[in-house]
Amino acid sequence: MSGKIRVVIADDQYVARGFFEMHVKMAADYELLASLSAAEQAVEYCRKNSVDLVILDVMMKHGLDGLTCAETIKNNNPRVKVILATSTAEYQWIEKAKQAGIESFWFKEYDERSLLEVMDRTVKGEHVYPGARPDPELGDAKKSELSERELEILRELTTNRSNEEIAERYCISVNTVKRHIQNMLAKTGYTNRLELAVNAKALGLVVHDDDRTKG
Repeated sequence: MSGKIRVVIADDQYVARGFFEMHVKMAADYELLASLSAAEQAVEYCRKNSVDLVILDVMMKHGLDGLTCAETIKNNNPRVKVILATSTAEYQWIEKAKQAGIESFWFKEYDERSLLEVMDRTVKGEHVYPGARPDPELGDAKKSELSERELEILRELTTNRSNEEIAERYCISVNTVKRHIQNMLAKTGYTNRLELAVNAKALGLVVHDDDRTKG
């Protein structure tokens, strides 16, 4: 790339957006073209303007989510490089991002690499993804202490789905669902499924795709 690298950022959180702005503006090789509060605004901006790099937050309170918009940006112009970012510990999005051809993925709270390092490596043609999954605590347990099936059920609990609905979704028995919930309660030390779900959601330990795409 010749000249400065032209950057667009989109994050609906004012503080996070300011963090991105600061890093782009402080880097001599980058030029901030637009700082937007909605992911679909970035899609439209990239349609009308020449952009080199887009930094998108995955979760948006309103409108389309960052992952969906990142796919659209790549489909419209594969030359544009994209970094997806999230403040949650949800790592199921990593594979979805790779499948969509997104160059890089950055955990705001958990990645040891700086945003600038990820930006530099991305524009040079690297695909920069986390080397390790975030492993925050949920009560008395680490996220890694929960099985993949338990995490799947925990995602469903955060959307207030019943045991019957969860069982139907995963083609397992209601008793199996109950057993997984009891195992999670025993590991985390929480007393009931509501407490378990509320804390998991508040900590961003898992995020259901319904919540990601609810806009």
